[in-house]
Amino acid sequence: MSRCAIMVCTMADQDERREWKSHVTVVLADDHPIWRSGVRADLGENFTVVGEAGDATEAVDIINKTKPDLVVCDLHMPNGGGLKVAKECGELANIVMLTVSEAERDLLDAVAAGASGYLVKSTPPDELRDALWKAANGEPVFSPQLASLVLGEFRRMSKDSGGVQPLSDREREVLQYVARGHTYKEIGEELFISPKTVENHVRNILGKLHLNRKQELIRYALDHGIQ
Repeated sequence: MSRCAIMVCTMADQDERREWKSHVTVVLADDHPIWRSGVRADLGENFTVVGEAGDATEAVDIINKTKPDLVVCDLHMPNGGGLKVAKECGELANIVMLTVSEAERDLLDAVAAGASGYLVKSTPPDELRDALWKAANGEPVFSPQLASLVLGEFRRMSKDSGGVQPLSDREREVLQYVARGHTYKEIGEELFISPKTVENHVRNILGKLHLNRKQELIRYALDHGIQ
């Protein structure tokens, strides 16, 4: 995964940016204190770290207490990892996985669990700040490679199981542009819609993936007698 492909969203225009949060509160969760220290130093003055955790259980507790705008967590922490954090706290804060893993299963599981972003730890500091700022303000942030995987996942689920919420023609069109590395602004210009509308389509796509994967797991559990 190239560094330039880590995040596909560009800066919103200045008028939109003024409507965003002027300051972002963050919880950092990773079992390596040195990593947490490095991210804290990279965040800059517009972010305030209100809590840190070394495992998923501690992270969930801190998030419930501090109600941050953003949670940046590692995928493979002790006691459930980032997936547990996303599942239990995805309604309380925007969750971004910052991980070394580029595995397809990890990407899809993170999205299905409720993460609104997935970035690799090699992301340069300026790109990381930009991505986390957008994530804190509600924008999904992920790589073009993930968009391609999401498309593939919908195709697989459509073949393998009934009742899957399909993508609309427009959602599929938007996702194909994202998979090619286009920014939200560029996609909007191509499709004659606003960048915000593009963002809403991406959010709807991720929401469908989350629901479809959840339904698929329930069906699997019932079929295999798992209670």
